[in-house]
Amino acid sequence: MDNKFKIDIKMTPGNIVTGVILAVGLVLTIMRFTMGIGSVTNLDNNNPWGLWIGFDLLCGVALAAGGYMTSAACYIFGMKRYHSAVRPAILTAFLGYAFVVLALHYDVGQPWRLPYPIFVSQGTSSLLFEVGLCVFLYLTVLAIEYSPAAMEWLGFKRLRAVVVKLTLILTIFGVVLSTLHQSSLGALFMIAPSKLHPLWYSGYLPVYFFISSMFAGMSMVIFEGILAHKYFHHKMDETHLNEANGVVFGFGKAASFVMMGYFFIKVIGLSIDNNWHHLATGWGLWYLVEVVGFVLFPAILYAVGVREKNVTMIRVAAVWTVLGIVLNRFNISMVAFNYHLPAADRYFPSLPEIGISIFIVTLLVTAYRIISSKMPIFYEHPDYKTH
Repeated sequence: MDNKFKIDIKMTPGNIVTGVILAVGLVLTIMRFTMGIGSVTNLDNNNPWGLWIGFDLLCGVALAAGGYMTSAACYIFGMKRYHSAVRPAILTAFLGYAFVVLALHYDVGQPWRLPYPIFVSQGTSSLLFEVGLCVFLYLTVLAIEYSPAAMEWLGFKRLRAVVVKLTLILTIFGVVLSTLHQSSLGALFMIAPSKLHPLWYSGYLPVYFFISSMFAGMSMVIFEGILAHKYFHHKMDETHLNEANGVVFGFGKAASFVMMGYFFIKVIGLSIDNNWHHLATGWGLWYLVEVVGFVLFPAILYAVGVREKNVTMIRVAAVWTVLGIVLNRFNISMVAFNYHLPAADRYFPSLPEIGISIFIVTLLVTAYRIISSKMPIFYEHPDYKTH
């Protein structure tokens, strides 16, 4: 077999754990699609959306926003110093969206009907149709944006040259689509004003989701860079290594500004909806933990890290921000949803639900590892440096 396609699997503790997770995940997958969704979840008529929507979809889409943020910075705003971060960010976004679609199959079922809403029955008045169409189109855009790396690996020079010429158009199209579906995911919850707690329910939910996706994407680029430098340092060329800190400082500064703006918009929304009295309740305390502890605090941490040129502080802020995005999406989709129900009727994910989510994340990380080890993601292919 050609070394280009050969995958070396070593019996390391990490690979053994990965193998066990994948094996268990396959068993759970078979259970889900042969015994029905009720065999592996705690979902019911009161709680039709659970962990697979809250984590796999809402968190996955938000954290994959680094793709459009990085490509926009480099190709639309001309910040070429971020060029080395584009391919890793696009790869993360492409795999993120691909596995979001995979995860949706577990929740919706009937994967053979995946093209149905787009090509057969277009419910154009539905927000879900708009989200589905945008994700479908953006995943296609990401696949094309990622393809030059694969084409360089395979040696498809002419086809690669054609795709590279489309970079600016694809970037603009990707930003437009991201604006639409990132905000529409928030708009989905506007149909449930009686179910979502007033502190999280707002007419500005689409705005909140879009703005938070911006700093989520930038933080994910920094977080992904931490892991990449640990495991793929040997794959990085001199350009990538020299530009790495510049990406951290630049995205850290931008994330701080956006997070400060997001925080003040949340305060304005709280005032417009006149929900100040809810802050004196237990729910109010939890809301403050999210907004102050996971928005304002990392925003300040970013700002101080950039001012002091402290890479470690910025990276800590990035990890903290990623956790904050997960917390926010969990609060909206599960914790503060159906808040009025008694504890016995509240939703909590089952072990198989958690197991399948871990399985999907492990698949994503495994795919990222294989692609990054084989294709020119962290370095320029020697045959294309002048192109």
